[in-house]
Amino acid sequence: MKAKRIIALVLSIIMAVMMFASCGSKNEGTNDADQTKEDTFSFAFLANTQNNTFQSTMNDTFKRLADEKGYDYVCYDPDYDLNKQLSQMSDAATQKFDVVFVIPVDSAGIRSGLQELNDSGAIVINVDTAVIDADRDLVKTLVATNAYMAGQLEGEQMVKDYPDGAKIAILDFPENESCVDRVNGFLAGLGDSKDKFTIVAQQDGKAALDASLSLAEDIIQANPDLQAFFCINDPSALGAASAVKAANKKGEIGVYSIDASPDGKQALVDGDFTSVAAQVPIKISEKAFELSLELLNGGTVEEEYYLDSMLITVDMAKETLNDWQ
Repeated sequence: MKAKRIIALVLSIIMAVMMFASCGSKNEGTNDADQTKEDTFSFAFLANTQNNTFQSTMNDTFKRLADEKGYDYVCYDPDYDLNKQLSQMSDAATQKFDVVFVIPVDSAGIRSGLQELNDSGAIVINVDTAVIDADRDLVKTLVATNAYMAGQLEGEQMVKDYPDGAKIAILDFPENESCVDRVNGFLAGLGDSKDKFTIVAQQDGKAALDASLSLAEDIIQANPDLQAFFCINDPSALGAASAVKAANKKGEIGVYSIDASPDGKQALVDGDFTSVAAQVPIKISEKAFELSLELLNGGTVEEEYYLDSMLITVDMAKETLNDWQ
């Protein structure tokens, strides 16, 4: 009987040890799974185009930051096609990315896509161009250059360059909320001198060189006394500058732009641009990525972050000729 009791005691101890080991293994497995999940966060950038060095620079920055952390990263390019972007948003929702950065093709046209992303559990961060106010509930935060400020700086500079006023043309891009803000800021920047300026044309340059070149040629032909263009980005301004040179009016017609891309800085150095205010795609991407990590770790962020613009001088352009801000 004594031997049987000893055997039973030994078996009980062995079973207890096995149960403890089993529990320990389960806990360690949970920790490993959590660590694996953290190490494989996935990020997507839903741009509105990659046919623009602003967005491609943002893409490069997001990829660099994700690679440094060892996270998965994908960029989608709808090339300004709203229906294509909505399809890409559906695909991103299906892929169940942890974080999605979004630049809307049409600020008022992507609510259904934003809803799909939210339903998938993704953290959605709006970058560069704001979605409309009615859709802000579907994004965690907005990170952008202060587009209104950029336009305002250019308006104020134009007043300094043309204190008596001028006949001007505006090449805008009304589908894009950020570009609308730039135009509104520009008009505000004219201030008390606004009545001295006559806007002979305001047309949609589609934020593109070719479209803006064609429009600018027509505007110059129809308005031989035109004195300046205000353009919402560098590609549009480069189109206007090409039209000005083709009309042999370089130095007679000013070209005011927003971006300060490498091409825009070169145009400023060459005298093709009169003035350019800076967008800050690298800083936008870095700030948005920083905020995404805060949110992934359960932190809270503000509803919006607007990063300051600035006028780029010729000396500044020369020093940073191949770089964005």
